[in-house]
Amino acid sequence: MKKILLIEDEEPIRRVLIRILEEESKDYEITQCEDGKLGLTTLSKEDFDLVLCDIKMPKMDGVEVLQKARENGINVPFIMLTGHGNVSTAVEAMKSGAYDFISKPPDLNRLLTAVRNALQIKNLVLENKNLKKRIAKRYEMVGDSPQINEIHNLIEKVAPTEARVLITGENGTGKELVAHHLHQKSNRTGAPFVEVNCAAIPADLIESELFGHVKGSFTSAVKDRPGKFEIANGGTIFLDEVADMSLAAQAKVLRALQENKIQRVGGEKDIKVNVRVIAATNKDLNNEIHKGKFREDLYHRLAVILIKVPSLKDRKVDIPILVDYFTNSLMNEQGMDRKTFSEGAITQLMNYPWTGNIRELKNVVERLMILGSNPVTVDDIQQFAAKSKL
Repeated sequence: MKKILLIEDEEPIRRVLIRILEEESKDYEITQCEDGKLGLTTLSKEDFDLVLCDIKMPKMDGVEVLQKARENGINVPFIMLTGHGNVSTAVEAMKSGAYDFISKPPDLNRLLTAVRNALQIKNLVLENKNLKKRIAKRYEMVGDSPQINEIHNLIEKVAPTEARVLITGENGTGKELVAHHLHQKSNRTGAPFVEVNCAAIPADLIESELFGHVKGSFTSAVKDRPGKFEIANGGTIFLDEVADMSLAAQAKVLRALQENKIQRVGGEKDIKVNVRVIAATNKDLNNEIHKGKFREDLYHRLAVILIKVPSLKDRKVDIPILVDYFTNSLMNEQGMDRKTFSEGAITQLMNYPWTGNIRELKNVVERLMILGSNPVTVDDIQQFAAKSKL
């Protein structure tokens, strides 16, 4: 059922609108209020999918109802109705966050189209919120060790700034989680977050991937194509495994950081970009600089803030928490039956060096959830986690 709140002071108009809506769909559940003050009170007590609100009403006009609803965090779509409509009133309503503005008596097709579209927008907003929750859950940083708490504190301080961040740590430690948290807690959170795995892109394609290309610049360039820096404009670009980038690409990234502009491969036009750069690597960049494989000037541009993500063997106190987290995730995402881990099993997991870090632990937990007994025992770990050399 779609719940619609009708706020209208004229009873005959309420009666007509209710009949029209009920004939349109049996899925519409309509609540009516005869003035703005009562409408706002009703809005604060119940959840609605749509509000049809008159503008000229006693006690509180429709624009004020809309404004107060937004101030109270009520983001339901409003369609404003008025028999005294003019351009300035419409502009005021739209600036206050109204979805649409319809004059009375309303055109039937215009009204029903606006209602259908507004309800669809409501569904899209809910889907977007749920998607963001799922994404946030996916990139959750789990643990309560001093090292993880220190990273959380650092993220809180650094995220709201425009400072570039270089994240270091072994493979599988969760460097991408830190990058996502920096973006989510930044002032750019509503803008794009674009990831580039520099190690996975061939050296001859990395410049095109980052900066785009113009048609005809090379054999397979059949049309103009924007690069990741353009796509990330206004948001954040995450250069994962940045040490694997070619020296030629490094020079162009350095220019982009210095001048806030890029050139597509084969192009001559400068394109302005406004991106925050977060980089990550599992290599010792000072050693790479000494070998001549990484530009020292780029390092200093990227490493305004350094965040080192600890290996799992350095935060073993988090292993029981991570095991519980992965167990619950597998239950919720894959419908697996719940299993617990015996105290001995947890102890054995905590004593393992975890060369593959959190990524390896997650794989082991999934294998034990599928193949192990309930509760998971030391014998299960020795039998089914052999591939991880436990």
